[in-house]
Amino acid sequence: MSDASLPQRNLPRGPHELELEMLELRPALEAVLMVADQPLDHLTLAQAVGHPPTDVEDALAALAAEYDEQERGFELRSIAGGWRFYTRETVAAAVERFVLDGQQARLTQAALETLAVVAYRQPISRSRISAIRGVNVDGVVRTLVSRGLIEEAGTDAESGAILYRSTSYFLERMGLGSLDELPEIAPMLPELDEVEDDFFAPAKPPVAEAEPATTAAADDDAATDDAATHD
Repeated sequence: MSDASLPQRNLPRGPHELELEMLELRPALEAVLMVADQPLDHLTLAQAVGHPPTDVEDALAALAAEYDEQERGFELRSIAGGWRFYTRETVAAAVERFVLDGQQARLTQAALETLAVVAYRQPISRSRISAIRGVNVDGVVRTLVSRGLIEEAGTDAESGAILYRSTSYFLERMGLGSLDELPEIAPMLPELDEVEDDFFAPAKPPVAEAEPATTAAADDDAATDDAATHD
């Protein structure tokens, strides 16, 4: 049997011959989101599934509502400017036991405090973070950078120091859509100008302790006696 006599639908086609088909929207979105390793915006998803962006945006919201209504073990969230599947919080413990086996690497208290300072005062240099926390933070900053929670954000115009800011991965891990959703605790942190004045001010010379009044009076009397003797 020749190739021409075979049904065309059974012939494999290479990537260069792939035609964009109008796939059913919701299943196509679920398939793409299932393999995504980061949040995807509706424009990227629209290009993948071959549907108009407005239809994709509506379908994503509908899928998220449907999963919530059915109380599925996963949920679809809009996080850090994109959409991604997440384990539902009510069953997260099961996944945690299975994947982490009780060996989850947690951030230290020092790292959490440093991360909070960066989140609320970004972009910010290491010296200013140290000024707020009162300790050296070089090692902690390196740890946060290595974990992808903060990143370099240029240099300070005056000092040339490297500035740091939080990343989209930080938003993802915190379950936030943007920094505007951070809890209102910024007023509890000192202003950077005030911190700098205190932290970088030169040490004041020690002040001589005042002499007791009786000693000073005795010296005055001695000076008077000396003057009378010379006269």
